[in-house]
Parts: sequence; structure tokens; C-alpha cells
Amino acid sequence: MPDPVRVTRPFLPPLDEMLPLLREMWESRILTNEGPFHQRFEAALSTLLGGRPASLVANGTLALSIALDAAGIEGEVVTTPYSFVATSHAVRMGRLTPVFADIRPDTLNLDPAAAEAAITPRTSAILAVHVYGTPCDVEALAAIARRRGLVLIYDAAHAFGVRLHGRSIAAWGDFSTFSFHATKAFNTFEGGAVVAGADGKARADRLRNFGIVDELHVDSVGGNAKMNEFCAALGLLQLDHFETVRAELARIDRLYRILLADLPGLHLLPVPEGVEPNHAYFPLLVGPGFRTDRDGLHDALKAEGIHARRYFYPLLANLPMYRGLASAAPANLPVANDAAARVLCLPIHTGLGEATQRRIAAVVRGGARP
Repeated sequence: MPDPVRVTRPFLPPLDEMLPLLREMWESRILTNEGPFHQRFEAALSTLLGGRPASLVANGTLALSIALDAAGIEGEVVTTPYSFVATSHAVRMGRLTPVFADIRPDTLNLDPAAAEAAITPRTSAILAVHVYGTPCDVEALAAIARRRGLVLIYDAAHAFGVRLHGRSIAAWGDFSTFSFHATKAFNTFEGGAVVAGADGKARADRLRNFGIVDELHVDSVGGNAKMNEFCAALGLLQLDHFETVRAELARIDRLYRILLADLPGLHLLPVPEGVEPNHAYFPLLVGPGFRTDRDGLHDALKAEGIHARRYFYPLLANLPMYRGLASAAPANLPVANDAAARVLCLPIHTGLGEATQRRIAAVVRGGARP
């Protein structure tokens, strides 16, 4: 059997490009505490994300927690059940109550109408996720937030580099958070960022550093969530390669769509008009008319050494720490439950060759291994 095919694999720049940055770090002996690489990466990142200030942090989950804290909210947060556990866990860890609302079948993002219907007098924020990097209905959610006086936060962990109508996805919302985990299209080994206006940036900066204002003043309860100099240096270098990575992922995406276009019962999520995606994920929805169910396809691929991922399954609302919430009832989330039961993400990463893609497609189509 050929070598296993992983669902993702981190892109790394040539080691020769990283070594001079390591030498600079060794010579300076500055390893953390918002050092020179941190400052350079933060400035470059803010420029890439449309000019809104970015606050670098150690990972994407901390980015979510800091955004929620910096927003100064309490009570309930309307959010999606269709996401990675970090989204709802950050709400719970902030001693807030997640209220789940259903998703749209065309994008698998939070449905604005369902979100508004879930608002109560205790609601203080909406936390939406740009699932698989597909932008939410940002105009509808912004209108709801304005009308109801709510903070609007976007979990953009999947959406680094995504543009909507020519603007960075970070342009929308009061806060956007990013993850630079090794599994992402853009990675710094570990890392993340909070993007907000100037006031939100200042609050996030303090919260990532114990709430410290200066040598004599601490004005809030924060933790140690700073990004170290190694991750910042890597991030600075990765920015030089990101468009090349995006182009290679786009090539892989195009070939999958050609190879799998005519299969009954298999739905490929479209790229909405006006969106420049990062192609970080390739989700399928396996439905009636396909030759097997989702789990059957997952197992068939696994038998051939191809590791696809049921992402997101199980649904957040069905996990033991959330299923007791009234909003988690299956009757409240029919679209989300259906998507979680049918979704399968195929391998997509730089270095995935055409022959391997054709082998994956052959298994999906039910053919023998070439």
C-alpha cells in the first residue's frame, strides 16, 4: 500500500530562510515579551488584514477568550453548534452561556434569522464562525448586532487571507480571531491573533500580558498569552510564502471539483460570489443517492491509507457539557445535525500530488485502487 495520505500537512518555508532569523534571535537573547520579531510580524499582519490592528497571542483559543473578555460582555452569547470545540469552550471558560442557533444549508455558517430568534434579554454578543473559510452573511449579522445592541465577534480560525468583495475578512465585526495552528493554511507552529479597532487592540494587548499597563499599573485580570519570538519570526517568514500556498491549494481544489463533479448524492460546497478563498479545507456532504453513507466512505478511504476527517462531528450541541442546554435540542438545530452526520473533509495540503488526488477520487467514486 502507498504511504498514508494525511488530511493535512503543515507548510514550512525552506530551513535556510529561517536560520538567519534564528541567529538574530540568539544574538539578541530576546525570546518573548513583545520583542522585535513580534513587533514586526504584528505590523505586517495588520497590513495584510486590511489595516485593522492585530494583537498576537499564543494560540487561537486564547484569541477567542481574550476577544470575549476584551468585549466586556456577560450573560449569553448566541453562537453556532457547527464548529471546533474551541469556539464554545471559550464561551464557557469565560463564564458565559452559549446559546446555539441553527446554520444555513448553503454555507454551513450561522443563520442570521435563527441567530436573531435566539436572542433574549440576557444576550450580550453574537459569536459566528467563518466555517471552512467561507464568510458568514456579514451584512445581515452586522444589522442584527446594531439593531439589538450586541457585540459581534467572528471566529476566523479557518479564514486567514480570505477576502470578501476585495476586503479582508477581518474588516467585519467588533473582533475577529485567527488561529495559526500547524493544521492551518497559515501556521506559526502555534499562535493566533485578535483583530479589532484601536480600543479593542489596547484591551487585548493588556489581557495577553496579565492586565499590565506599565511597570506600576495593572488595570485588569489577564494571563500570559503572548506569542514568543520564534513563532513570530516564523510567521513573518510565512507571510512571504502565503500566496504561493494559496495558489497550490486552489489547484488542488480545482482538480477535486473536476474529478468529483458528477457523483449523485455527493455535494461539494460552492465558493460564494465575491469571495477569494484560502482553499484550506475540502468538505463533502454525503447524502441520499450516494453509494454509501458518510461513515462508509470514511472507512473505505481509511482502508486505502487515506485519512479524511469528519469535521465537524460530533456536533458541539451533542457533547456532554452542552447537550443539557435548551438551545442544544436536536429539534432546534435540524440543519446543523444533518450537516454533522454527512460531512467529510478530504485531504488538502501543499505537496498533495495529482496522482494521489486521482487515487483519492477513485476511492470516493467506488473504484479499485489504481
